[in-house]
Amino acid sequence: MIELYGMGSPNVVKVYIALEELGLPYHVHPVDVFSGKQFDAEFLKLNPNAKVPVIVDPDGPGGKQYTCFESGAILLYLAEKTGKLLPSDTAAKYDAIQWLMTQMSTVGPMFGQFVHFLRFAPAGNDYSKSRYLTQATRVSEVIDQRLADNAYLAGSEYSVADIATYPWLRNVPALLGADVAAKFPNVTRWVNLINDRPAVKKALAAVEEVRARTTAFDKADAVTLDKVFGRGQFAAA
Repeated sequence: MIELYGMGSPNVVKVYIALEELGLPYHVHPVDVFSGKQFDAEFLKLNPNAKVPVIVDPDGPGGKQYTCFESGAILLYLAEKTGKLLPSDTAAKYDAIQWLMTQMSTVGPMFGQFVHFLRFAPAGNDYSKSRYLTQATRVSEVIDQRLADNAYLAGSEYSVADIATYPWLRNVPALLGADVAAKFPNVTRWVNLINDRPAVKKALAAVEEVRARTTAFDKADAVTLDKVFGRGQFAAA
């Protein structure tokens, strides 16, 4: 039984989907990020960087318990553990890894920063909102071009690259607007294809359950938000 520590953010959704797709039994430990539980000493033993998701696999390499954090690393770990969700062909495998890294290095950070400056930053951050909206739109265009000639990001096979990217790009209409989303028909086709996967439906239902058990960001107190975002008394400068 894999122990999953997380809440309902896109980076955690990836791991839910992978576990469901792989049919691996798991138990969820909700981490109430917006009440600061990721800073508790016990959680920091699992991830000293105080972030979710984290998994603990009692049947890790060599039959020993193994703890893994960072969503991209977790996806690769689960894929290698099961021999699934990565193509066996070397070129196709690295196509999947390339697009997984695109999500980790660009999709997640650009969309994440856009959401931060849209929802959490004080007034007067128009440059930041414009910059990250532009970058989120640009990488969505890149992915749309990739999907114009490929069913999935790695090519013909559904892989960890799709699982990593889907939780972010399924929110393009809500975050970037319907007009922007309309420019990316291949992303829309791909999102709808993944939406219909039974494992994805099960994963999203499980995510909603954990969201109901954790604090929404708009219910967090000001000091906790400052600590989460490293601002105010927690800022370096």
